[in-house]
Amino acid sequence: MAYKRILLKLSGEALMGEQNYGIDSARLEQYAKDIKQIHDQGIEVAIVIGGGNIYRGVQAEKSGIDRVQGDYMGMLATVINAMAIQSTLEKHGMYTRLMSGIKMEAVCEPFIRRRAVRHLEKGRVVIFGAGIGNPYFTTDSTASLRAIEVEADVVLKGTRVDGVYTADPEKDPNATKFDNLTFDEVIKQGYNIMDMTAFTLCHENNVPIIVFDMNKKGNLQKLVSGEKLGTLIS
Repeated sequence: MAYKRILLKLSGEALMGEQNYGIDSARLEQYAKDIKQIHDQGIEVAIVIGGGNIYRGVQAEKSGIDRVQGDYMGMLATVINAMAIQSTLEKHGMYTRLMSGIKMEAVCEPFIRRRAVRHLEKGRVVIFGAGIGNPYFTTDSTASLRAIEVEADVVLKGTRVDGVYTADPEKDPNATKFDNLTFDEVIKQGYNIMDMTAFTLCHENNVPIIVFDMNKKGNLQKLVSGEKLGTLIS
């Protein structure tokens, strides 16, 4: 295996599947099967998932809700998604732990770095919910920070496109895909991969990022086996 411990960043919007809102059970099942496949091979898996299928903090100001309040609402949306993926993973026979940046002991453990690392060492899938517990930080920033804290080998950013392109491939048929980029190239060209806080954290701590299509069955297995997929930023 190319990696021992990974941080998998999943998009909340991807959980909608073909729906316009909420959680698609078929998409959850596919994710769980893909994660189980690599977990059974001894890969230690940590997960951060967004909440955009339920609520995005950046929507708050448009609807007249205070930005800070909206960000906390978005964090709670990530916990709902985290609980859904936790339940599906456990249905497939994996042991999991859900750790939250906001205290809610009835459903999550509080995030404690040493405890999170120990869970991973024991073969449990660790899901990080509620962001880092503070407003103004995205789940991309959470993914970068948690990856650094638990000493993950790589951040795997699962999206609905198969890498980083010169333009939006869904809008521009002439967009070309990059196989490799450096952090400096991404900053210079202004490619919108992660927010700058998340990106800078990975850059300064030498944590590579791979952007890939998580919705294609088997891609996760190929990546951790060392196959070149998506776009590597290092």
